[in-house]
Amino acid sequence: MEETLEEKRLQVPADAAGTRLDKFVADVLGVPRHRVMAAIEAGHVRVGGRRAKKGAPVEAGQEVTVALPPAATPPEPQPELPLRVVFEDPDFVVVDKPSGWPTHPLEPGEKGTLANALVARYPECAEAAPDVREGGVAHRLDTPTSGLVVAARNRATWDALRQQFTERSVRKEYLALAAGAVFGPVEVTVPIGSDPGTPGKARAVAQERLLERKGAREAHTLVEVEKRLVGWTLVRCTITTGVMHQIRVHLGHLGNPVAGDDLYGGARPEGLHRLFLHATRLGFLHPRTGEALLFEAPLPPDLQAVVDALA
Repeated sequence: MEETLEEKRLQVPADAAGTRLDKFVADVLGVPRHRVMAAIEAGHVRVGGRRAKKGAPVEAGQEVTVALPPAATPPEPQPELPLRVVFEDPDFVVVDKPSGWPTHPLEPGEKGTLANALVARYPECAEAAPDVREGGVAHRLDTPTSGLVVAARNRATWDALRQQFTERSVRKEYLALAAGAVFGPVEVTVPIGSDPGTPGKARAVAQERLLERKGAREAHTLVEVEKRLVGWTLVRCTITTGVMHQIRVHLGHLGNPVAGDDLYGGARPEGLHRLFLHATRLGFLHPRTGEALLFEAPLPPDLQAVVDALA
């Protein structure tokens, strides 16, 4: 469905000269700055008919054309969705996301996401993140991936958590069932970029020039053998970066795709009905006290049954 944009034309007054473009537009329209920044990046804000950078200063007399999409709406609370709470305190909540749930809605009215369940039980999460659709979630898991997710219950906590993710200080460990024999530990540092032939798919990129031109992103995955099985290897993957489909792409690059990964060629052992990828450990500093925290979620019963059958 094509997005409807509301277009406005703004004239820069003399007293606003020198103001950053994103701040000027946000102040005049009375909308959150993050919403304006997203519009600038998408090319929906033009100065004198041309695209401009969000930090560019505006000049008196310039005409700024702004085409903003409708404001995002918070997820609709769904108290009927089961929420597996691992830990909660006044600042944040750690939950174990089931496979098949998107992290948050992308379209107004979308249901069945983790954010829908979170705001039903913790209404304050709806106001914690700059993007109200996120329900306070500080990071994302792919829809078919299960495991640990942290959500903030206030803006200060969300900012502090996001800072830790940006600084790569958050400990993120996953368990994956990889095809064949994995010889580890091995550190995979191949950059990851989008696959031009398949929307929504990523690929390992060897060309350094693409990394320099931002056609690919830096990605680091440490792969360690957890258990050798018949025709498969249960591996523990620790990532410091957070690139889309990172573990799935890196294991595929090694020649050991994740079991049940239809997008990247992972076969399915008997009894497996989804992607075998689970976020099992999540560690970070408490945003308020600074205490080092580590949370763990064991393999869900359906994945543990597959391991037991292959042992």
